[in-house]
Amino acid sequence: MMIATQHVTMRLEAGGETVTILDDITLDIPEKQTVAIVGPSGSGKSTLLGLIAGLDRPTSGTIWLNGREITQLNEKTMARLRLANVGYIFQSFHLIPTLTALENVSIPLELAGDRHARQRAIELLEAVGLRHRVSHYPVQLSGGEQQRVAVARAFACRPPILLADEPTGNLDSHTGQHVIQLIMALHRDAGTTLVLVTHDQQLAASMERVITLRDGRIGSDHLTALSYDESDDRL
Repeated sequence: MMIATQHVTMRLEAGGETVTILDDITLDIPEKQTVAIVGPSGSGKSTLLGLIAGLDRPTSGTIWLNGREITQLNEKTMARLRLANVGYIFQSFHLIPTLTALENVSIPLELAGDRHARQRAIELLEAVGLRHRVSHYPVQLSGGEQQRVAVARAFACRPPILLADEPTGNLDSHTGQHVIQLIMALHRDAGTTLVLVTHDQQLAASMERVITLRDGRIGSDHLTALSYDESDDRL
């Protein structure tokens, strides 16, 4: 499995009380599958995505990424593993404001020691339609353009896993649709495993699998018609 969690629970202390954010989450996500995690606000969707990425540690349970158990890794080792295996798209873009679009996309490549970081970054920005914006800073870009830079950055190191937290949440419907089309096109070209958190039911239905969280637990987990159609195509 590309992603696996076993009995993952996340609890936080708030106001002297223990609040359970996630409760006994067990799931397996195979290579190249596209998955939507849906559910009401506060159901634990973003927390689960962050745990899968190794951005936080669960209170209990285990998580595997690309065959590696990550819950006991120290921060430095986890950062290296994440750089090689995970692309992460944030709802609020998380671009570095003092760097240009080109520099923002180049960062993970430079950290990975890619000698052709600049050229690879230019190619990615061209792929998302921003070749003419390479020298612009985030403040000079629209929300949609900033998210497209974030998409290019997430794919920079050709990660086998792409995680996206409400990637269209801060965008209008037209721009959001364009960003999703870019994500799906890059996903198909790179053969990534794609997991995204969304409130958009239409977007969720375009994934092969939909996992619904309710009160921190898995309420439902089913394959969509798209999954069966693509399975037929592979026969």
